[in-house]
Amino acid sequence: MRKLKDIRPIKLKERNLLVLNQLKLPLEEEWIELSNYNQVAEAIKSMIIRGAPLIGIVGAYGFAIGINEFSTVEPEVLKQKSKQIYETLKNTRPTAVNLFWALDRMLSKFNSLIKKGIYGNELIEELFKEANRIDLEDYHANKSIGGYGEVLIRDNWKILTHCNTGALATSGWGTALGVIRSAYQNGKDLFVYVDETRPYLQGSRLTAWELLQEGIPHKIIVDSAAGFLMKKGEINAVIVGADRITARGDVANKIGTYSLSVLAKKHNIPFYVAAPTSSFDLTIEKGEDIVIEIRDENEVKTCGGCIVAPEKSEALNLSFDITPAENISAIITEKGLITEISKEKILKFFNKN
Repeated sequence: MRKLKDIRPIKLKERNLLVLNQLKLPLEEEWIELSNYNQVAEAIKSMIIRGAPLIGIVGAYGFAIGINEFSTVEPEVLKQKSKQIYETLKNTRPTAVNLFWALDRMLSKFNSLIKKGIYGNELIEELFKEANRIDLEDYHANKSIGGYGEVLIRDNWKILTHCNTGALATSGWGTALGVIRSAYQNGKDLFVYVDETRPYLQGSRLTAWELLQEGIPHKIIVDSAAGFLMKKGEINAVIVGADRITARGDVANKIGTYSLSVLAKKHNIPFYVAAPTSSFDLTIEKGEDIVIEIRDENEVKTCGGCIVAPEKSEALNLSFDITPAENISAIITEKGLITEISKEKILKFFNKN
């Protein structure tokens, strides 16, 4: 068994949160201390931290930090403040369901504690414990995803990844990249093609940085090279993450995922989605009902701080797209695999678990 590093993107410092600034990687490893909930909200919105599971975890800590700011106010005022904190954090990113799931859990915990007459320091301690549970649950879920996923991976495979789905997008280890990490740790010789993932370059900046830390062989490719590499037989599988999965198995993920799924289907290459069960939104049946975040056009018109487009040209910056269930070979979760994906299979999977 190979020994790998334990990369963690956040740290708790008493009642503040330290986050690794992912906008500075790979050139600089800068840690930022967040001491109030508005700072947490800005860190999520500006993509200082990103990745669906990590957004949820940081949102949970942000809620606890926010309540801590107002811990001395009257109970009725605190209840109003809790709603304000919840809404501020919830409105930072509209697509990834993990954020809403984690905030709902924190608000429910808060209301339960208040109902029991728990206030002050005890209230704050319990909220930080709940956020920490969400953090640890995600880490162990990632390890389980890696375990279930690695059985699908054969020795000497060449795997294509998209965006960043590793330790930097989670509490540690990763989802799709966690599958690769688990397979490599257990002795399988793998090679990873890392597509750059424009416009934020989460592949070339972040995934490549993680693979370099672990010594996993890889090459960075431009996004448009994937289809030709598939045609040449250079790719054996595609593994991606998910920001939201509907009841019938449609997947919202980083823009470009849909195109890769079409190419993989055309070339008879397995296309796997790795995500925790918290990424499922069973209240939504089809992908068309998911809100797709549209970000600032200047993210497209610049690259690494350099202007790469005419100033007067407009750009459309869709952050996510929808991959239909029929393009997906399997969804890998911490509770097992879902194959031959359909609404019936997914609902049965959740009822069983």
